[in-house]
Amino acid sequence: MNPHLHAALLIVASELMFSTMGAGVKVVSVALPPEVTVFVRNLFGLLAVAPLLLHADRGNWRTAVPHIHLLRALAGLGAMYCFFYVLGRIALADAVLLKLTAPVFLPLVALIGLGERPAATALWALPVGFAGVALVLGPGQAFSHAALVGLAGGLFAAIAKTTVRRLGRSEPAARIVFYFAVFGTLASSVPLAWSWRMPTAAEWGWLALIALAGTLAQLLMSRGYALAPAARLGPFSYSVVIFSALYGFLFWDETPTLAFAAGALLIAGAGLLALRR
Repeated sequence: MNPHLHAALLIVASELMFSTMGAGVKVVSVALPPEVTVFVRNLFGLLAVAPLLLHADRGNWRTAVPHIHLLRALAGLGAMYCFFYVLGRIALADAVLLKLTAPVFLPLVALIGLGERPAATALWALPVGFAGVALVLGPGQAFSHAALVGLAGGLFAAIAKTTVRRLGRSEPAARIVFYFAVFGTLASSVPLAWSWRMPTAAEWGWLALIALAGTLAQLLMSRGYALAPAARLGPFSYSVVIFSALYGFLFWDETPTLAFAAGALLIAGAGLLALRR
């Protein structure tokens, strides 16, 4: 099989798993606080990488930049909290689109954090992306509490992606994943002091599905980006909108509108503009 076609199929499969995770989070968000869901998601992620730690030389996990690993973990957690919170309050596809604003913020974050000068076309990403958000949510909801939290999640995700790029200069991928799992689990355990609620048996099942789908999404995505350049695969990552809209229609009677489709195209176009460099 052509490697680019193979990579594209892997990215589409990873976005299907990501949509499945989002649908699971939306189900449990009815009764479980997002703090509990985020902690369990990170705990299962830590358990998944624990065998790597047990069978590897301890020297492989030593790092000279623990502060950047901590920043990456906190930014990733912030994005996760925002996304899980918004999933319980607006349509699944709308919440996913708000998370997809992360590339729109990347040029600004890369300029501040890495000193990278954005391409001229990338400067249009912010206004075009925000116009898409206004179309998707409607003028009256574009600045609602849920919308602002969702946009904050996109900003946190952009910070997390930028710190991963910075870490990539000196840190192997396994070490980045390991420290995120450790710091993410420890930091997400703090809010449990005031928000813990024991999940029911059914909720534990959903949480296991969320963790499994999220892990599969990461594995498929990593394999896909190893086979082809990110610039060629970027458009396929927006297939998550189609899968999320389908889940929303089947299980929550959420019917996409023409305004949603137009807004989704604007957000996708803004993301591709931002990534052109």
